[in-house]
This record gives sequence, C-alpha cells and structure tokens, in this order.
Amino acid sequence: MRLRLHKTVVMVGMMGAGKTAVGQAVARRLGVAFLDSDAEIERAANRSVAEIFARDGEPFFRRKESQVLARLLAGRPGILSVGGGAFLSADNRAAIGRDGVSVWLRADLDLLWTRVRRKDTRPLLRTDDPRATLAAILSQREPVYALADLVVDTAPNLTIEATAGRVVEALATRPDVLDKETT
Repeated sequence: MRLRLHKTVVMVGMMGAGKTAVGQAVARRLGVAFLDSDAEIERAANRSVAEIFARDGEPFFRRKESQVLARLLAGRPGILSVGGGAFLSADNRAAIGRDGVSVWLRADLDLLWTRVRRKDTRPLLRTDDPRATLAAILSQREPVYALADLVVDTAPNLTIEATAGRVVEALATRPDVLDKETT
C-alpha cells in the first residue's frame, strides 16, 4: 500500500519553524514534488528575497508571492513551503483553502530564535533587537496561523523525520487530502 496525495499541502508558519526541511522530508515520504515559494520567487526575479525587499519593498514582494502561490497551487499535488508572511493574506488563505490544505508547523519563540539568530537572510529581523522583533512577529501572526487546516507541533527534541511523520499522520486524518492506494 502507498499513500496518494490529492491536494497540495502548504506548509505555513514562522521563519525557523522548519517548513522547508520538514516539507522536503514529507515530500520524500509521499513520493511527490517539493516546492518552495521563496525559491520560485528568487528564481523568477534572479535575486534573493532580501534583495527584493531592499530594492522593491515588501508590498511588491507580497504581490509576487501571491502570484507564485496561485501558480504552484494550480499544478500537480505536492508539498509547498511558503514564506512566513504568505498565509497572512486573506486572498492567499482562500486560494490555499480552495486548492490545497494548510499545515501550520507550530514552534515556540525559543526554538525559532535558536534556528534563526545566526542567519542574516531574514529581512524582517534586520533590527536593533531581532529577538524582540521575532517575538512581536510571532505574537501578531499566531492568531492567523491558527486558521490553518491542520496544526503540527514541532520541538527541539524532534528530528526532521519525526516531525515529518507527525505531518503525514495529520494529513492521514483527511481522506480528501491523503488516502491509501492499493497497488
């Protein structure tokens, strides 16, 4: 028996939650493609997200993000990691709800900070007090992330594979998303 994915799974959550690493592991388990909306935006723009933010601003980036998200949702079912701010848009949430399923990788502030504090690729954290900025962003976004179809908690003691297993278990509760295919 193998699992068959019917809808694109959109990994949502904060920067550092593990959307990309866990999403890749879930894609491997299910034998489907993994896509990252930020990587797709960077490829199309031929510049990094940080460069896009600096040159064109966040509103421009968010418009491009929505366009890329719509395009990726229209493709074959797979696993899609989106930037931390993508799910904040009501239009993006509606598109995901219509054409996919959202999975919030929930992580606490300490875990997020441990994972992002040494990276300079996070434009929103280029502040005088990046940890306080991260805390404020988390506080703002959590009520919106809570609107996700499924919630999977991650923790420092969980491996990427263990967290991916939790995601697959959560998806298996939704036969409209994932079911067992007899071969």
